[in-house]
Amino acid sequence: MTATDADVEGGNRRRDRVTVATVARLAGVSAPTVSRVLNGQSGVSLDTRRRVETVLREHGYRRPESASSVALLELVFHALDSLWALEIIRGVEQVAREQGLAVVLTEMQGQLTPGRGWTEQVLSRRPMGVIAVLSDLTVQQQSQLATREIPLVVIDPTGEPLHDTPSVGATNYSGAMVATRHLIDLGHRRIAMLAGNTRWPFCRARLDGYRAAMESAGLTVEPELVRVGPLYVDGGMADAAELLRLPRPPTAVVTTNDLQAHGVYQAARHARVRIPEDLSVVGFDDLPFTQWASPPMTTVVQPMTDMGATAARMVMALAAGERLGQYRVELSTRLVVRESTCGPATSSSQT
Repeated sequence: MTATDADVEGGNRRRDRVTVATVARLAGVSAPTVSRVLNGQSGVSLDTRRRVETVLREHGYRRPESASSVALLELVFHALDSLWALEIIRGVEQVAREQGLAVVLTEMQGQLTPGRGWTEQVLSRRPMGVIAVLSDLTVQQQSQLATREIPLVVIDPTGEPLHDTPSVGATNYSGAMVATRHLIDLGHRRIAMLAGNTRWPFCRARLDGYRAAMESAGLTVEPELVRVGPLYVDGGMADAAELLRLPRPPTAVVTTNDLQAHGVYQAARHARVRIPEDLSVVGFDDLPFTQWASPPMTTVVQPMTDMGATAARMVMALAAGERLGQYRVELSTRLVVRESTCGPATSSSQT
């Protein structure tokens, strides 16, 4: 038995030294074909690419240390449509600048999963690591990055990442709970929730925090007061308009992000409902515009710049071969009270 053959046997201590030649033989292709797949180059059929990737994954191929990475970080967003993305970019860029790295930014135009073209480009660039924000890489894509020793960290995963995929988020559950308790303490009882896309874990966590606060106060969560809709201004405006048309509209609204809350402001203005005298509103994120809203918005501060910086530092640690202290990091949120919340106008609206 040759050393190359021994490399691929289960349990062999040299399993991590599987060579390109071994992969080529097992996949029934040439070594240059394997190299093209490893480097994300074109000229390889889809079936062949899949066969090579399967061998790479099943036999634990890892890129040799001599195949150095390029001094850049890949940052991929499903969409660049609000200021929260800029805050995350700022945090990643701060760490990249400290480390002398460049940042490559990709926007997937609303798609949660990058296409094959993106994967091939990343493999050909050989970055120090990838940070995916509100994006859902497939198991195959995550495996492709792993076989090239390209670390992946996810910020606010939209699905359930692989068990060993590091992720960064915020204390979404407690943030929404504190926001709802604030309204309850002010005397509100009919409190609505704009829950966002409940397919996403952070949206579900915020909805759960709202429910927990209501239930702990002995208040019923009425289905008509919980709305599931887009995390945009238009979505918040449409949901709030429906709530305000109810025979018994809510006296307060908790939102999943500041954009929805801004939409609530617009709907209230159109309905001639005063904030906060007739309707209290709480946002989530603390984007820069919230303090300049009219009135200034009470919101939950989510440390997005710190989230970006934390993800970048995790990538750098993994790229250096270090073990992470924890694979799931949640940064603390806090409520900042401004002028969009106060006690309900009358007690009769609460009964």
